Amino acid sequence: MKIQGLPLTEVAQQFGTPVYVYDGEKIVTQIENLKTGFAKAPLKIKYAVKALTNVSILKLMKSQGVGVDAVSIEEVRLCMHAGYAASEIMYTPNCVSFEEIQEAVELGCMINLDNLVMLRKFGQEYGGKIPVALRINPHIMAGGNSKISVGHIHSKFGISILQLDQILEVVEEFGISVNGLHVHTGSDIMDADVFLRGARVLFDSAKNFPDLRFLDFGGGFKVPYKPDDVQTDMVKVGEEVSAAFNEFCESYGRSLELWIEPGKYLVSAAGYLLVSANVVKDTPEITFVGVDSGLNHLIRPMFYKAYHQVENISGEGRDTKRYDVVGYICETDTLAASRELAEVETGDVLVLKNAGAYAYSMASNYNSRLRPAEVLVWKGKAHLIRKREEFEDLLRNQVVFEF
Repeated sequence: MKIQGLPLTEVAQQFGTPVYVYDGEKIVTQIENLKTGFAKAPLKIKYAVKALTNVSILKLMKSQGVGVDAVSIEEVRLCMHAGYAASEIMYTPNCVSFEEIQEAVELGCMINLDNLVMLRKFGQEYGGKIPVALRINPHIMAGGNSKISVGHIHSKFGISILQLDQILEVVEEFGISVNGLHVHTGSDIMDADVFLRGARVLFDSAKNFPDLRFLDFGGGFKVPYKPDDVQTDMVKVGEEVSAAFNEFCESYGRSLELWIEPGKYLVSAAGYLLVSANVVKDTPEITFVGVDSGLNHLIRPMFYKAYHQVENISGEGRDTKRYDVVGYICETDTLAASRELAEVETGDVLVLKNAGAYAYSMASNYNSRLRPAEVLVWKGKAHLIRKREEFEDLLRNQVVFEF
């Protein structure tokens, strides 16, 4: 298996395993797909930083004219370190302290608030001096399960659309300047209808805010995980949402910007996790392949029940056999169950695909394991963009108490 003509087995040999590998050209292609789909609207892409926070990836996004959406002050600072001006960063926190919001204001970020408590505090502190966007919860169930659907009535995200009157009261009381409205319903959304339902909520709400600059439709575009998997028809979604948006702008009286904030769509398929087989373990029921990674590096199969296609890239030409691919963590960390792979031998390199989003960014040091290296393939060459952790990293911030 190759990325830009570069065999992944060579990447594993050069950098060792486990290692995350990202295809920079694939990221650029996904960006272009979005621009093409929404060509008929004044589109602004805001990459959802939490999907993959490596500074080199952020620099790549910036080089392609993509803005960023950050959910923590640390993500804000990473974006600034990558070269973004604070004014290019949308800060969309959830359940943070007001002090963190103040810090983002002082840095000069765009602010996107998702609860009435912070909106009131914001009004008391800044009045109409600092513009703010509002994240609305549209009460739309989308995305397939509760872990990736965030716009339903039981979600902690956003200000309920049923509280619009209270929003307007607070805005009027403090003279708050609202420059944007935002909805995000969830992930793995396949068709335009869900986005249009969210759009209608925004359009109806927008009539109450005369000074808007943009409407943010969130992200959640479906990416394929299996060879025959479905995915979002970006041309259809882009055309339908753009048409509805342009029609709204006519009734609103002036043109606004259409924002989207993809994360997984931009980086998921660009990422690969390379691991080595530590042991092949036969039992009366299952043959396990134990690898040098686990839920500490890729928690998505356990947390989201996510499917990641697996391939034994060292086993070309061998007969196939069914395996459970499991990690080296002292938990049940099955990365892939009942998979037909080229027969696996100890030391073989396996690749887990679609590992670009919510993979390294959710990694941990559980079991005191070290986090892996990250590599970016750009113009046919592999570049180290994060060193593999060393044991000293585990001790770096510990303060030893002497008994």
